[in-house]
Amino acid sequence: MRPSARIPSVLAGLALALGGVGLAAPTAHADIQSCQDHVQENGTDVTDAVRMACYVGLVGDQIRCAGGLTDIGVAPATAIEACRQAPGNG
Repeated sequence: MRPSARIPSVLAGLALALGGVGLAAPTAHADIQSCQDHVQENGTDVTDAVRMACYVGLVGDQIRCAGGLTDIGVAPATAIEACRQAPGNG
């Protein structure tokens, strides 16, 4: 395929992918919120570090999510439960 013919195909694929992300974003936000709420309910203020750890949990890395939360002082059991809720499993 010529490079000039590939460009429209790549742009069309990118537009479809970004459209799908836009449709999934409200659900993702709610899942991150559940994670943050659990942390806050158990005595830790929601900071950028908490938000980042919850995001890492959302994308499926539960170990890094829990590790990030415990690194900032969240109790291990609270961190595990919050990260379990991040991808919407809770």
